[in-house]
Amino acid sequence: MLLKPKGWALVAVAVIAVTVLVALWPGQPAPPVIGPVASSDSGPATSRSMQGTAPDGQLRVLGDSAASGSGLVVDVELRKFFDYHLSAVGEKSIAAIRAETEAELERRLPAAAAAHAKRLFGLYLAFKTALVDLEQRPELVGNGVAALRARLVGMQQLRAQYFDEREAQAMFGFDDAYDLDAISRLEISQDNTLTELQKQQALGALDVARSAELRDAHDAPLAVLRLEEATVKMRQSGASDDDIYRARAAAFDPQAAARLAELDRDEAAWKARIQTYLAARDQVLLAQAGQSEPLRLAALAALRTAKFTPDEQKRLAAYER
Repeated sequence: MLLKPKGWALVAVAVIAVTVLVALWPGQPAPPVIGPVASSDSGPATSRSMQGTAPDGQLRVLGDSAASGSGLVVDVELRKFFDYHLSAVGEKSIAAIRAETEAELERRLPAAAAAHAKRLFGLYLAFKTALVDLEQRPELVGNGVAALRARLVGMQQLRAQYFDEREAQAMFGFDDAYDLDAISRLEISQDNTLTELQKQQALGALDVARSAELRDAHDAPLAVLRLEEATVKMRQSGASDDDIYRARAAAFDPQAAARLAELDRDEAAWKARIQTYLAARDQVLLAQAGQSEPLRLAALAALRTAKFTPDEQKRLAAYER
């Protein structure tokens, strides 16, 4: 069974976890597509956790197939497509996920490109499985700088057993550069042999060496936070949803503004459900006054089950106080 390895999220070393960032910065800029673009529609998701979700990643083919043999664009978007379908691990068997993913590739890509993508997906499955064993090595355990760097190097060496250099760079190159930059910054900040001035100089050198893509990725969380702070002030000043949309579209793009508007609607709907639940909970407690504690707890459990899924109920504790 394929497991999701723990501890490989090296990006967390350097980035503020901002939920809306996912909606705005999906990854590397897409390569130019000079031929037909495969539809991003992936058909109905069969896993409960994927219901209502938009598929990650895009499948692309180039007009000139000589560029890549099969015409398939191998990039981070393809890897995101793989990861999206692998998110069903735990709900379905690996065999079932592989069969469904390969069928989806065949449905959306020309025959040669589909065959190429299926080969890469099989290699990716084998690589992800091998990662589980790799992470058990004692020298890779822990969150210290040495362990983080050893995990990155070990992962790259393992990956070379499954993908050629061009494939690895296309699918993982940006993430590798980001992780290496984050680890290098952590090493500098924790180096007690350096003075504060020397640390600032070393960090400045990394800033200069960083690519434009890395710079954008590093600055993205702050940009999102600044925009959302401005959005709060706009709402307090009476701005309409349309005003908010236009401000977001100007700062990012219309697609990102639309995704953020959808997040706003989801959050508003969730808050409304919470308010309805809290009112119903108070009524239950009032009706159960004088009853035994087990009866009250059973009544509250029944109310939660009626109004929320098991996963949603995990979030209720923050609102119960």
